[in-house]
Amino acid sequence: MKKAAAVAEWCDAGGRELAPEAVGKEEEGSEEEEVSSSASHGKLYEAYNELHGLAQDLETPFDAPAVMVVGHQTDGKSALVEALMGFQFNHVGGGTKTRRPITLHMKYNPSCVVPVCRLVFDADPSVSGRMSLPEIQAFIEAENMRLESDPCQFSEKEIIIRVEYKNCPNLTIIDTPGLIIPAPGRRNRILQGQARAVESLVRAKMQHEEFIILCLEDCSDWSNATTRRIVMQVDPELSRTVIVSTKLDTKIPQFARASDVEVFLRPPACTLDGFLLGGSPFFTSVPSGRVGSQNDAVYRSNEEFRKAICLREIEDISSLEEKLGRSLSKEERSRIGVSSLRSFLEELLQKRYLDSVPLIIPLLEKELHSTTRKLRDINQELSNLDETKLKEKGRAFHDSFVTKLSLLLKGTVVAPPDKFGETLLDERTLGGTFTGTDGIQLPHKMMPNAGMRLYGGAQYHRAMAEFRLIVGAVKCPPITREEIVNACGVEDIHDGTNYSRTACVIAVAKARDTFEPFLHQLGFRLLYILKRLLPIAMYLLQKDGEYLSGHEVFLRRVETAFNNFAESTERSCRDKCMEDLVSTTRYVTWSLHNKNRAGLRHFLDSFAGSEQLNTSSTTSGVQQEPHMGLNDSKIDRLKTDPNPNNLTAETRLADLLDSTLWNRRLAPSSERIVYALVYQIFHGIKEHFLVSTELKFNCFFLMPVVDKLPALLREDLESAFGDDLDHIFDITQLRHLLGQRRCESEIELKRLQRLKGKFREVNEHLSSSICGIQFIQPINGQGLFWSRIFWTRESGLVLHEALNIALYEVIQVLAP
Repeated sequence: MKKAAAVAEWCDAGGRELAPEAVGKEEEGSEEEEVSSSASHGKLYEAYNELHGLAQDLETPFDAPAVMVVGHQTDGKSALVEALMGFQFNHVGGGTKTRRPITLHMKYNPSCVVPVCRLVFDADPSVSGRMSLPEIQAFIEAENMRLESDPCQFSEKEIIIRVEYKNCPNLTIIDTPGLIIPAPGRRNRILQGQARAVESLVRAKMQHEEFIILCLEDCSDWSNATTRRIVMQVDPELSRTVIVSTKLDTKIPQFARASDVEVFLRPPACTLDGFLLGGSPFFTSVPSGRVGSQNDAVYRSNEEFRKAICLREIEDISSLEEKLGRSLSKEERSRIGVSSLRSFLEELLQKRYLDSVPLIIPLLEKELHSTTRKLRDINQELSNLDETKLKEKGRAFHDSFVTKLSLLLKGTVVAPPDKFGETLLDERTLGGTFTGTDGIQLPHKMMPNAGMRLYGGAQYHRAMAEFRLIVGAVKCPPITREEIVNACGVEDIHDGTNYSRTACVIAVAKARDTFEPFLHQLGFRLLYILKRLLPIAMYLLQKDGEYLSGHEVFLRRVETAFNNFAESTERSCRDKCMEDLVSTTRYVTWSLHNKNRAGLRHFLDSFAGSEQLNTSSTTSGVQQEPHMGLNDSKIDRLKTDPNPNNLTAETRLADLLDSTLWNRRLAPSSERIVYALVYQIFHGIKEHFLVSTELKFNCFFLMPVVDKLPALLREDLESAFGDDLDHIFDITQLRHLLGQRRCESEIELKRLQRLKGKFREVNEHLSSSICGIQFIQPINGQGLFWSRIFWTRESGLVLHEALNIALYEVIQVLAP
């Protein structure tokens, strides 16, 4: 049997070449192979554990395979993780016990009788401190309490623990917070918010394609997809998902018939809706009870806990066989128990590790070059912290910044519209709307280019076009009879009425109240559009490599100067427009305000004709009430006139004056005259307001950005250089920050170099492990022949089962 053991060790050793005579070596050679294989695998796991931490710290897309556990709070998630580890370390029970993902880098070490745990510090991921299990448990509890009082309540930052133990598998497991199914209703809003936060965190973690998802389901009917519903949103085909049915010991008594157990153990493919890893679910049971010396502790040591897990597997198999009335097949047994799941995950993860080794090295090379370049740039910045060089950089930044602003106003497509552009709806939301006194807004779909994401000069032009369209469509507000009567008043020389003055008083008041809000809204909108140019210009500077990174004080000063200039320019322009509006609404100039004389003349002609028609109908013999505007003398005159149809023009003029000038009773004719005059005056003010406002904002708001801003910024810059150069560039603080960044980059560079060396060593070992077994000649007609099977990383895993069969035949031949 020593020969058979030696051949078996060949597989575990990674495929070193064994000659036929090597099969008869002593047992010491087999032990050496085991040690070598263990050391080789240990380097592989150590390299990937470090890679996983580096990928999280640097936020780099390294594919570090790991097993991610996903389940609800009552699915036995943490208990299963502890069973896979072989010891207990965390709180298990109801409620939220995990608020940060816990990454466990487990490494098999036969020399560690007790678990050796190291906690990776958040402040310096390259440093880890050895801690006892109670200390790690206290740290996790403290983090949960801290996050419980935090507004976010959950954090994506992982707690990384490295574990070495004689009963540990070679696995990297990520224990995520348990999913929550809250009850509906307003009373459970807090729990509903927590459920959304946990689901968002878990889904974000599952997005990593290199993660193997361990989906836990606590159900006896596979039609109930509680956890699968969330997992399949990220992995619809379950192609990287292993499904585990937990708490098997509680489900077996629920089945009344053997057929129910058969369906549960072998669910139809259509029920699981995918091609899950392993082909079918796993079934586990973890005995309840905690390890400790307290009175309520069930197990006195982790060894007792581990033995209880093995005993539970035996009992579950026995219970299933009793329910089924038959013995379980080898395939069915391979799906039951924590040990079976652990072996499957370890083998699966090892395969993923081996497959990914050649792909990791180029990524590490790329990150190494990037870090080296970053370190070189930091050293260059430190050498450039000189007064003369800093002034030159400041002036160059000023010129580039002004150029970018001018480019944005003239028009460019360099800045991505999907990032910096705004639709009209977005612009209205953030920059305000053009709303009149009636509160009605023009639908944004009626505006040209409303759905386009614009910025710079294009956005300015669209806003001005919207202003013209909305203000141009404004109609004169309604006029009440009370307003007309109140506007008539009493003249200082006679008691008649001056309806032209009345119309002017009403028109200018209505125009002032209507157009002044539009003026403030236009100023606020265009100021918002102008201020948006600052972050876009900074983006263009960064893209062209002209941005002054690290000089935050200097950049804030430029930002403050730009915003102050924009605000003061807008305020000055708005004041000029306000002066124009005040002058237009304070004194009515008929040549300016009465633009549409033809319309007014047509109205008065129709008014005169209607007055004549009214007079004729009144004297036709039909008895009716006189108009309100007619006085007694006019009624008497109409009654005594033998032929009212022959009224002269003088008589009609006298009637008109009598009803408008001498009579204070507001007749319909007088009311219509006032309406006509107010409308004409309001229309004239509106046209003048539109033209003058657009012209002034173009001249006194837009143009100063081009011809005045550069000089103002340069003046502010030179003034800052003369006052305190150290303060404006924050040289002391910048030198400290650059030194800190250099130190971090050097540490990062060393980590990358060390990690690259580890993966290169592993890759070279795998590449050099091309070996073969030379089969013996046919013996006793067994049909074996001379051949050589080459073992490589690519083919070895694929041909693993075939080689096992071949080796089994060899063993049968060579065995005494």
